[in-house]
Amino acid sequence: MKNKVLLGAFLCFIASVSWGAMFPVANHAFNYIDPFYFTIFRYVSVTVILVVILLWKEGKQAFRFEGKGLLLWFFGTMAFAVYNLLIFWGQDLLGGPGTMVASIMESLMPMISIVIVWMLVRKRPHAFTLFCVFLAFVGVSLVITKGDFGAFLTATDDIIPSLLILIAVIGWVVYTMGGSKFSESGWSALRYSTMSCLLGTITAAVVVALVTLTGYVTVPTVATIVTVSPHLLFMIIFPGVIALVGWNVGVSILSPLNGLLFINFVPITTLAISYFQGTPLTIYDYIGTIFIILSLISNNIFVRLSEKEVAPRKSKEKLREILS
Repeated sequence: MKNKVLLGAFLCFIASVSWGAMFPVANHAFNYIDPFYFTIFRYVSVTVILVVILLWKEGKQAFRFEGKGLLLWFFGTMAFAVYNLLIFWGQDLLGGPGTMVASIMESLMPMISIVIVWMLVRKRPHAFTLFCVFLAFVGVSLVITKGDFGAFLTATDDIIPSLLILIAVIGWVVYTMGGSKFSESGWSALRYSTMSCLLGTITAAVVVALVTLTGYVTVPTVATIVTVSPHLLFMIIFPGVIALVGWNVGVSILSPLNGLLFINFVPITTLAISYFQGTPLTIYDYIGTIFIILSLISNNIFVRLSEKEVAPRKSKEKLREILS
């Protein structure tokens, strides 16, 4: 049991560090290739790898939709078209600062999921949780605006890319929530990851083809692909295959509550890599990151304490039912 927990922690850690590292890597790659084809080359490769692994591990029967094809397509599109295309497009439009903005937005996922559940279930979160959501929002705002809120609100060149990144992150949260539905149906993390990636990447390919026809982007040359091949290799292996499957497996072992704590490593990793790359960071980047990490840890501790209080109460109620 202890070894299994350590495995889950290791997988979540590797996934979070990989996601934190992918933004600086992508930022460097965008000097040579557009984010659209960068994403397609990456996820076509990831899809092929996952299909081979799923075929080897679970056989041909694992590729049956079982009446869930539309749902799989929807969740896959949210992750591999909406998230992957928009987050890197927004990052590229913002330029250098986009690296931290994308990373910080990603670390907002737990808080965004709280808001989405609130909207769907119509159950208002505890006041302390809402305070943590607000604290995280302040942290994100500091990183995005660099403390100059007035200038940011009048600069549409910054607002639109930031909104693209926010929409992208919401897409990934929806995809993650969809994973629990398939897990309850007996689907393995590998099967859900592979099938959703396959359908979502097809959607992304159609989008990129349409964008190419408009002339907004052009098909990269062989020389360009060779130049960014090290970046692609990293993105395929770590933030792609290992992070995608590893995160789903790790969370299934640790539980979502414990797994979400590892999201803290996303902005920390991005900050560290950006610093060593010589990217100029402001005091607002550091303060904003601290605010988000503090909000995530505080809410996690609060939820744990709340569950400990609720558990004995439920046990007493069950005992009363048995005795009566």
